[in-house]
Amino acid sequence: MGGSPVGDGTPSLDSFNASAAALVKRWKEIEVDDSLPDWTWKPCSKIGAPSEVEGYLALEGVYRDYGGSQIGENDNSDGADVVACDTWVQSCSDNVHVYDFHVVYSYSYKVPVLYFQGHRSDGQLLTLDEIKQHLPSNSLKVLSESKWTFITREEHPHLSRPWFTLHPCATSDWMKLLLEESKVAIEEQSLRYLSTWLSVVGQAVGLKMPLELHCNS
Repeated sequence: MGGSPVGDGTPSLDSFNASAAALVKRWKEIEVDDSLPDWTWKPCSKIGAPSEVEGYLALEGVYRDYGGSQIGENDNSDGADVVACDTWVQSCSDNVHVYDFHVVYSYSYKVPVLYFQGHRSDGQLLTLDEIKQHLPSNSLKVLSESKWTFITREEHPHLSRPWFTLHPCATSDWMKLLLEESKVAIEEQSLRYLSTWLSVVGQAVGLKMPLELHCNS
């Protein structure tokens, strides 16, 4: 699927879909040490049939342990600032929270929007205060100091349920600046749009994107 140039920071729906497909493909090619599940494309249904053009990206089942130990990794921290570790494992511990992240195209702002929610191992949804309580310190700094990054609660456009979301009001402006600084071809900018965007917005919610995602395959 093709896509139009995104030099102004606002991808078309075709560009969004092409970038989503490129991200899903690239994610499978790199090694993420099982720290995160796979990004997948969720097509939306229309009259019972999957749409060919409408859908969203999903990263679901991201486990974070807040009990003092990090699931799946050795704890080498000095205790000064323990950062929660994203880990894709099965666990029923009370100290484990599970997060889902969705990337949805906004027809109003013509940019991607990050929707997310977290819940306990028993399925109880986390409040925003509970989510912020366990965010890494650098994420809290981004949320408190950035003029464009703030969390709201809105209805998920495809699921019709309230989810937390990072407001996209200035996304096109800062993405335009990032793209202007990029030295890759315009077509490649379009394909890398979502990986570039996620590397920025992910910081606000403690979602780290592998550096290998931005390297040539």
